[in-house]
Amino acid sequence: MSKQDLAGKAIVVTAGGTQEPIDPVRHIGNRSSGKMGYAIAEASRDRGARVTLITAPTALPDPPGIKIVHIITADEMRSAVLEAVSQAEALIMAAAVSDYRVEGPAEQKIKREHGRIILELVPTADILSEVPDNIRKIGFAAESENLIINAKIKLERKRLDMIVANDITDPESGFNVDTNRVILIDKTGSVDELPLMSKREVAEVILDRVAGMM
Repeated sequence: MSKQDLAGKAIVVTAGGTQEPIDPVRHIGNRSSGKMGYAIAEASRDRGARVTLITAPTALPDPPGIKIVHIITADEMRSAVLEAVSQAEALIMAAAVSDYRVEGPAEQKIKREHGRIILELVPTADILSEVPDNIRKIGFAAESENLIINAKIKLERKRLDMIVANDITDPESGFNVDTNRVILIDKTGSVDELPLMSKREVAEVILDRVAGMM
C-alpha cells in the first residue's frame, strides 16, 4: 500500500506537449509522450492527493480517480492551470509547453500549390511565472546542452521551489521511453543527481520532495 503523505492535498499536474496550429490540419508540436506527467499524477493519487491532470494530446488513457482536463494549445494550458491552482497547494509542471505559436494561423488548409511559405512565430505566455508564489511550484527543464546551468536559470527566473532537469540527448531519458535520469535542483541550490529509474520511481522521488515542502 502506498504511503498517504499527500492525503487531503490538492495537486495540479500537467503533461504532454502542446500543439500550436498552423492551419486547420497542421500544427507545431514537440515529441513529449506525457508519460512523466501521467506517472506523477498517478503516484500523487495513490499517495492520497486530490489530483487535477491537465494534459495536452497524448496516446495515453485517462487514469482513473483523477480529474482530467484536456487541452491542446499553450494558451488553453495557461487558462486551465491558472484556474486549477486557485484551489491547489502544489503545481507540478511536467508538460512540454510550446515556447512559440504561429501568429495568425490560416483559417483554411494551406495548399502545396502556394509554394514556399514563411511562418512568423511569437512567444507564448510564461505560465509558471504567472502562478502565485504561495503555490509550491515544480518545473521541468528538458535540455540538450548545459543542463544544470540552464535549469538553474529557469529555476530562478520562474521563482520555482524545485526543478527537474533531464538531458534529452540521452536515449534512456529522452522522449517516449519508460525510464528517466534526472537532476533535482531546489531553490536553496541543492543539486541531486538521480540514477536511471523508471518514470514512476522518479515520480515517487519528486513527490517525496513535494510532501516535505508541504
